[in-house]
Amino acid sequence: MQAEQRIVVGFDGSDEARLAVRWAANLAVAEGRGLHLVHCWLWPLFTHDLGPVEGVAGSGLRHSAEAIIEDGVAEARTVAPALDIKTSLVTGSASYVLEEISRQQRMLVVGSRGIGGFLGLLVGSVSLQLAVTAKCPVAVLRSAGNTNGPVVVGVDGSAESNMALDDACGLAGLWDAPLKILHVQKSMGRFGRGKLTADAETEAKAILDDAVSRARAHAADVPVQEELVLKTSPPGALVEASQNARILVVGAKGKGEFAGNVGSTAHAVLHHAAGPVLVSRRGTVGEAGEGGSGGLPRS
Repeated sequence: MQAEQRIVVGFDGSDEARLAVRWAANLAVAEGRGLHLVHCWLWPLFTHDLGPVEGVAGSGLRHSAEAIIEDGVAEARTVAPALDIKTSLVTGSASYVLEEISRQQRMLVVGSRGIGGFLGLLVGSVSLQLAVTAKCPVAVLRSAGNTNGPVVVGVDGSAESNMALDDACGLAGLWDAPLKILHVQKSMGRFGRGKLTADAETEAKAILDDAVSRARAHAADVPVQEELVLKTSPPGALVEASQNARILVVGAKGKGEFAGNVGSTAHAVLHHAAGPVLVSRRGTVGEAGEGGSGGLPRS
């Protein structure tokens, strides 16, 4: 573990960002890490007049931006009064700035939508972009989730799936929560009631057995539940499982996904999951290695 690795959280003052700050602060305390609170602004790209209006105390664009940062720190202090908090006011788009800052960090935490997001959209463009580009795991917060629920992880045997499983094991151990491992097979039967072929069932059971073995090796004292689900929509099965989860963990891509994009399953989950979603990332698969752990630590 590198001492300089922090939990990075993007903050813009929105309700979702406030939730993200509190969640990130609690995680930082649990892991014994510092928090890095980042606010991005674009005004310096358009004007040099950032200072206060003459004779008007507390005015000016820079003062407003600094007030947002102070507000974010105060929000974190409500749940973690003694937390080591670093702050940054950075010029640039949030997606680009947070991607750069995410390098060599433990986790990036963002709200599902920020100020300026379109009403009706459950996840904003910044969150989606970071799920594709960030260089560390990305947690997207829409709600606090069920704090008494399990850590749910979807597995398919891919390298990204192994990353997700490692991260899920770390969180389950950290929170003393049960771990629920789901493998979803697409059912072609009417109303999703079709049966698997013998070969498909054998493959599915092998994926689950490997996942359970990996989980027990990483978190021996964590209660593990495995489940094979047949659904016409695999993402829908994960979204359904998120209803009672503390967090849903998915890989950035699954088997058959095109390199360079967030997978269709992760994309759908980000849009529709009921609670927090963690998209497991390590920059590239090659950096972590298909068989390496690289997961979130348990302490």
